[in-house]
Amino acid sequence: MRRITIGPDEAGQRFDKFLHKYMREAPAGFFYKMMRKKNITLNGVKCGGGERLAAGDEVCFFLAEETLEKFGASAQPALDTSEYEQAFERFGRLQVLYEDGHILAVNKPAGMLSQKAAHSDLSLNEWLIGYLLETGQTDPKRLATFRPSVCNRLDRNTSGIVLCGKSLEGTQLLAEQIRSRSIRKYYRLMVKGALVGEREFIGWLKKDARTNRAKIGDSPAEGAVQIKTGVRPLMQGRLPGGIAFTCAEAELFTGKTHQIRAQLSHAGYPLLGDEKYGDARTNAVCKGLGVKAQLLHACRVEFPDCMPEAFLPLSGKVLTAKEPAIFDTLRGFLKEELD
Repeated sequence: MRRITIGPDEAGQRFDKFLHKYMREAPAGFFYKMMRKKNITLNGVKCGGGERLAAGDEVCFFLAEETLEKFGASAQPALDTSEYEQAFERFGRLQVLYEDGHILAVNKPAGMLSQKAAHSDLSLNEWLIGYLLETGQTDPKRLATFRPSVCNRLDRNTSGIVLCGKSLEGTQLLAEQIRSRSIRKYYRLMVKGALVGEREFIGWLKKDARTNRAKIGDSPAEGAVQIKTGVRPLMQGRLPGGIAFTCAEAELFTGKTHQIRAQLSHAGYPLLGDEKYGDARTNAVCKGLGVKAQLLHACRVEFPDCMPEAFLPLSGKVLTAKEPAIFDTLRGFLKEELD
């Protein structure tokens, strides 16, 4: 018989989901059969699999060790953590903007993936687990049943705030808050052109998976989803060669792939340094000034005033992340501050 106690990382999930993670090689029907026969119990009683786990719950497996090993349970404590350690070593100690037992907010640098695009990639997701291993907040045994992860993604070359779940409860909360748009997300950006007046851009976005580009239309179309972005100009100026540009702040009211980049380019205000949606002549000037990627930075996150009891410290909290140094370089060409 094997007995395990549910920790905070496993709490909140369905019991059958936990069993699938704990014994990854077992077929689904096996668990339900074992629960019916009381060979798997929860807190000493018969269970059905739909129960929500809580920290401190006790799970008992009245199964032979050979059976547990056959279905992968014994191998999980020996989880290979080398890629997480490698990611932490490669990227170092990133700027952590907020951290508690459930949530971590980090300032992602441009050039770093939020999540893997290929099996061999190292991303912020791997760095997060490497950081938690380095600081003793998780271990290979806990990672066998729950792996912390990023909850919102930024493009590789977009910098700024990424929210991460350290516990299952934190991950679920952030996912729901992001899905419902309860968390407000703001971006600092620089675009070509004289953008005047606070505006709300509305369009329809369709992703081309083959080219990894977003196409924007002004009316509904098959396969397209409506997107909405609010933009407030802050300052205007001119780059060398007389190219007008604007420093602005954007708020996402929807969150789709390349939304800000594609939507502003479609409206005639491409981001400076954006190789995919930008203006080639303007980008050439920007490269001469040291711009290496699109000037787009997730600068601020605002949490709602009413948060669940376990997350009260986040109620009304505002997290900010300073823009990369290249923004300061281009601010030297900004002259006119806008109301």
